[in-house]
Amino acid sequence: MKVSYHGHSVVQVEANGKKIIIDPFISGNELTDLDADKLEVDVILLTHGHNDHVGDTVELAKRNDALVVAPFELATYLGWKGVNVHPMHIGGAHTFDFGTVKLTQAFHGSAYTDEEKQEIIYTGMPAGILLSAEGKTIYHAGDTALFSDLKLIGERNMIDLAFIPIGDNFTMGPEDASVAAEWLQAKQVVPIHFNTFPVIEQDPHEFADNLSGKKGKVLEVGESMDV
Repeated sequence: MKVSYHGHSVVQVEANGKKIIIDPFISGNELTDLDADKLEVDVILLTHGHNDHVGDTVELAKRNDALVVAPFELATYLGWKGVNVHPMHIGGAHTFDFGTVKLTQAFHGSAYTDEEKQEIIYTGMPAGILLSAEGKTIYHAGDTALFSDLKLIGERNMIDLAFIPIGDNFTMGPEDASVAAEWLQAKQVVPIHFNTFPVIEQDPHEFADNLSGKKGKVLEVGESMDV
């Protein structure tokens, strides 16, 4: 399994011959190296409905005829926009041709904002994503606060790589994220959801260096690694 990081919470995965992207916030994301008009994807995984995570999902899904996997209410909303969706919910797992997806809890909000209409559309519960493929498991925590069931997730899953938000203000900050990393017991931990906006500016290298067991790893934008 090959993974790469592309700014904010955008993660790409290549597994079982499929190109997968998680939370494709590309347009309007000054930190990303991706071009939404050229990106090729087979599958889009979404953690929740905030604009900086749904991002370019509709356009990408339609142009690539990609499958969108998301929490039920968000999947329903996107389905109404003509997107091919597979709805799931927290605690549920499903095996696809690219791997197995299981949604976990995340303590956050989830709503899509239409600024022109000044309308906020409820999109269900936020989630984290466990993705297992090619004998490996990665965990994308989505946007979340620290919560004690992260211990249970770590105990019940052999996580090879965890993506954890560190930005603070909207999610865990570095201190809480360090606790989350210990509880998850992942072999490697990559920080996400930082420096996109002034209010979430953090030093990812300091966070990674402070993790015990030398398991912290900063992926620069566009950098990839094998899991």
